[in-house]
Amino acid sequence: MNATPLATRRQFLKAGALAGGGLVVGFLIPGARRFAMAEPAAAAAAAAPFVPNAFVRIGEDDSVTVLLAHSEMGQGIWTGLAMLIAEELDADWSKIRVEHAPAAPAYAHTAFGAQMTGGSTSIWSEFDRYRQAGATARALLVQAAAQRFGVPATEVTTANGVASGGGKSARYGELAAEAAKLPAPAAAAALKDAKDWKIIGKPTKRLDTPEKITGKAKFGMDVQFEGLLTAVVARPPVFGGTVKSFDASAAKAVAGVRDVVQVPTGVAVVADHYWAAKLGRDALKVEWDLGPNAGLDTAKLREEFRKLAATPGAVAAQAGDAAAALAKAGKTVDAEYNVPYLAHAPMEPLNCTVKIDASGCDIWTGTQFQTVDQQVAAGILGLKPEQVRIHTLFLGGGFGRRATPTSDFVSEAVQVAKAAGKPVKTVWSREDDVRGGYYRPMYLQQARVAVDAEGYPVAWQHRMVGQSIIMGTPFEAMMVKNGVDATSVEGVADSPYVKDLPNHRVELHSPKTGIPVLWWRSVGHSYNAFVMESLIDELAHAAGKDPVEYRRALLKAHPRHLAALNLAAEKAGWGSPVEKGRGRGVAVHESFGSFLAQIAEVSVENGAIRVHKVVCAIDCGVAVNPEGVRAQMESGIAFGLGAALHSELSFQDGRVQQSNYHDYRVLRINEMPVVEVHIVPSTERMGGAGEPGTAPVAPAVANAVYALTGQRLRELPLRLKA
Repeated sequence: MNATPLATRRQFLKAGALAGGGLVVGFLIPGARRFAMAEPAAAAAAAAPFVPNAFVRIGEDDSVTVLLAHSEMGQGIWTGLAMLIAEELDADWSKIRVEHAPAAPAYAHTAFGAQMTGGSTSIWSEFDRYRQAGATARALLVQAAAQRFGVPATEVTTANGVASGGGKSARYGELAAEAAKLPAPAAAAALKDAKDWKIIGKPTKRLDTPEKITGKAKFGMDVQFEGLLTAVVARPPVFGGTVKSFDASAAKAVAGVRDVVQVPTGVAVVADHYWAAKLGRDALKVEWDLGPNAGLDTAKLREEFRKLAATPGAVAAQAGDAAAALAKAGKTVDAEYNVPYLAHAPMEPLNCTVKIDASGCDIWTGTQFQTVDQQVAAGILGLKPEQVRIHTLFLGGGFGRRATPTSDFVSEAVQVAKAAGKPVKTVWSREDDVRGGYYRPMYLQQARVAVDAEGYPVAWQHRMVGQSIIMGTPFEAMMVKNGVDATSVEGVADSPYVKDLPNHRVELHSPKTGIPVLWWRSVGHSYNAFVMESLIDELAHAAGKDPVEYRRALLKAHPRHLAALNLAAEKAGWGSPVEKGRGRGVAVHESFGSFLAQIAEVSVENGAIRVHKVVCAIDCGVAVNPEGVRAQMESGIAFGLGAALHSELSFQDGRVQQSNYHDYRVLRINEMPVVEVHIVPSTERMGGAGEPGTAPVAPAVANAVYALTGQRLRELPLRLKA
């Protein structure tokens, strides 16, 4: 690992802006280097003489390098965002290269104003900006070609990285030096009409696959350079605990241990390598003040949540008089649903490498939150944010864990390196993260639904109890209104089943427990889809109606829901006989701007639920890379099935009771069902793909279990009664 990339990093500055619906393309172009370990900057610059904007550069060797403003954590944007630039540039796809961009204002999220990755936003948020970047580069290349060929620019055509006109042609690499001398365009370049797309919408293989399957791709854990030490931190066994005292003598006696330092989060053992640091931590003697959360117990918390549910909460949605309508109803359906705390448990454990010197601070890590990390680190070190240089590497799974508002694992690593006075990679074992991280919150929900003579809902009252992931963070002012965290109630308060009723009321309690909580893949939808689609299934069966037909009746005014439902039902053969011993269940849910239906087919094997097949239909608007959308649905289903069938985090005496994959189960490869993904042809507004696939699978499975066994399972993970 080259440890001195920033000292030699070039910055290309070209003042300019492209006006287009308020769009401004920044021109700050650091000579970013792939994986922070590429060739010296001078060589990189020589290969890239044409840098028309912050997102693309073209080398004399015809290479087209796309700068990725977001982080690639398996979701496929390494390819999807590059496709946007390649389309408008008329690039030769075989010449496309991709790099993570450095942390810089030019790469701030177009919707959120900070450099970050999350919320299934990467493709739609960059759809215009990245295409505009490609179109701008093409316009300059065309102008350079016109000058060389001695023809008007209107007579120059481009295709596969070659400009042609006046009977002549030139590769982009041949034109790069001339294009680099041209002034930035004064106006936005015209974008292609959708009918002219040659790359967007075509199934495209991932650009990052070859390096990942050969082991060449670099993740945060791969960072290593001369003089780098490794640290592990002993943290309080209970959230809110602090160090009373510690004895480092035994830890320092471990071969390879270099230092033991106290940091705000605990005591760090710094060593030559991970194993020495781990043994040193094992030998460390720490006396803890356990603080106010030593009595935390999830069973007791659930009872407290249930008591809260008996009282009115903050109003998240309301119309008419639900209470009066329920009081007059001839028939109601009442139910309580529960979901547990969940860990993110990414395959690559958290890690962060920090090097502090006179020029500032370098940070190598896989992160979803570059801007926040930069600001937090700068605050700790008394630096300006631009003095903190974030080197984003591939993420071995994020699911939200690498985007904490406190930048917890980054700030801790900075504290460790600062205290040690040396470059240090701070590593969390999976046990460290499962027992000391941030979690998807536990929720208890109670609903009472009045139905008419046909069994369709006419009034709905819904109370939700669970921690807010937003309150107490910098996002509170934007996302919490009148005591309601929008992420807590998404998928319920805005559900078409609820909003279409003249009498409805959704209320929320957001208790504080001392347990740190965070967004988890598909956020509030991860549990609210389970509750809502299980409830609808209950209503359908109570009405004696087919669950798909029942939903069609309720969603008749929602064509995108219906299109997904109808496609999934058709492909799954809904209505045809299911194989003996199996049951089918359906769920429909909108999240992150996309509309999904999933139909699961299950059986019971040795008393456990076995999921054989999931048919998924999605309307995500324009599918830039259909292959990427399919992969995201498959991964979302696998992730959601782990939570549906296995995952649960519990507390006793303030301590997390699980630690690793053996007792915090995720889906195992032998449990993966056959997955079919079908994309609804759509020109509607684009939605996300990274998170929506997770939400519907738990209710689809639960509903299939009910169809097969008659057991209505209202709690995750799903467990059959004996």
